[in-house]
Amino acid sequence: MGKIVAVEYVTLDGVFEEPVWSGPYFNAELSAWQAANLQEADALLLGRKTYEGFKAAWPQMAAETGDFGAKMNGMPKHVATTTLTEPEWNATFIEGEVADAVAKLKTEPANLLINGSGNLVNYLTRHNLIDEYRVMIFPVVAGEGRRLWEPGTKIALGHAGSWRSETGVEVINYVPA
Repeated sequence: MGKIVAVEYVTLDGVFEEPVWSGPYFNAELSAWQAANLQEADALLLGRKTYEGFKAAWPQMAAETGDFGAKMNGMPKHVATTTLTEPEWNATFIEGEVADAVAKLKTEPANLLINGSGNLVNYLTRHNLIDEYRVMIFPVVAGEGRRLWEPGTKIALGHAGSWRSETGVEVINYVPA
């Protein structure tokens, strides 16, 4: 049976969109951790917006990102979308009810990684389909912007490990309690 892991960048005040604020704190240590997250995944599970952003960026960065870029570009992607019609970049669009389709994906022996994709993370959280949340909390207060958790989203979590990068980023792993 597969596992779904969501990896998210957030500020101290919970903002996750357009994480340009993460740049000054990102270092080799966090890069290695992200590479390990990607290496343990068999496929990506993405919302439409993140898929479109990744699809536009990653193929152009293949030469400069080495093994990470090769894995990112080559691995299968399952995309939740109701508007796109032509899958590209090794993508398959999820058909029908997303919760049912993702529950079916979890029965396969493949680990799925979600990066970003806030709407999808909230939706899958409400359907109890995410097995682990890996949250990087950056020492920044954005003051405004879209928060990771939508109003009304509720989940009890248990601590599953944590560490602090040399640049002050708190990396905390949680599992549903």
